[in-house]
Amino acid sequence: MNSNQIFINYGDKGRNMVKNLLSEIQIETELKKDYLIALKPNLINATKTQKGATTDPEIVEGIIEYLKDKGFNNIIIMEGSWVGENTDRAFQYCGYEELSQKHKVPLHDLQQDEYITKSYKDLKIEIAVTALNADYIINVPVLKGHSQTKITCALKNLKGCISNSEKRKFHRQGLHKPIAYLNKLLKQDLIIIDGIYGDLDFEEGGNPVKMDRIMAAKDPVLIDSYITELMGYSQTEVEYIEIAHQIGVGNKDWKQAEIKELNQNQSVKINYKSEKLKKYADKIVAKDVCSACYDSLIQALKKIDKIGKFEDIPKKIKIGQGYQGEKIKGIGIGNCCQKAEEYIEGCPPDAEKIMNFIINRSS
Repeated sequence: MNSNQIFINYGDKGRNMVKNLLSEIQIETELKKDYLIALKPNLINATKTQKGATTDPEIVEGIIEYLKDKGFNNIIIMEGSWVGENTDRAFQYCGYEELSQKHKVPLHDLQQDEYITKSYKDLKIEIAVTALNADYIINVPVLKGHSQTKITCALKNLKGCISNSEKRKFHRQGLHKPIAYLNKLLKQDLIIIDGIYGDLDFEEGGNPVKMDRIMAAKDPVLIDSYITELMGYSQTEVEYIEIAHQIGVGNKDWKQAEIKELNQNQSVKINYKSEKLKKYADKIVAKDVCSACYDSLIQALKKIDKIGKFEDIPKKIKIGQGYQGEKIKGIGIGNCCQKAEEYIEGCPPDAEKIMNFIINRSS
């Protein structure tokens, strides 16, 4: 796998899905048998993965099983929950204590670790020794939103590898610059993104959206850029992406990336359980819609709502493969709906493009 690739596997069976991804990537070709391999999930708090905040333990279990099948046994799981939350409690409640015992993989609470102060430019950052000592870090973040940084995924998930006092300092420093600089000081080698459930609004979960996918990449800037646009934001709205790009952490131009969908023809119906998002879903009439297209439309409607123009949208919006070749009254989204009276092209079209199209039509 090279740094310009993004792999996507759709479904909701994380354990098997991640094994398929790793088999495609052939991660074993870049590992040595004596490497200390550290898995870094997102266990921000003690909530089940279905709440949209924490990494599915089945995905981590699939990674462990794949590595052990290939003869790699020097594996740990490391995490430091957010300030005010107990990491050991999160390990237990989220299923990682059981996972650790089953596979004999140690858990490391980075809140209780020793730290080394590393410097980059004008910032000094306390980083956990366990993370720094790892030979190969597999970052396993959740695809979700954040009230301050818009999104949180690969780059921000390394924040669990710093001390609690450093986490508080990051917020005082505005988050963006220290997040980017942290990724210059601590390298992640592979990213496996849990996009089965995610809260697209809040980091701590509670408004989960079932998106039925996992993704893999090596470049955290590239994948975060892709996630940013998928969630309906421009890269300029997530400042740490541009900073990380400028200091050489990775490349932000995901549109030049090779995106490989292992089961790209699979149609996934997304179940929007959040009452907060229900009114957006109620504006949509979907037939066999693919998740990427549906996500873009939902994010566009959210942005329209935020600027006070949601009620100006006059009719139901059609979307999905089920409309291919069918004449549609009103608005159609994506190439499958090109027989609509008015449609926006793309497979999928991005959220900002959809938003502008609908606003201009309604005005």
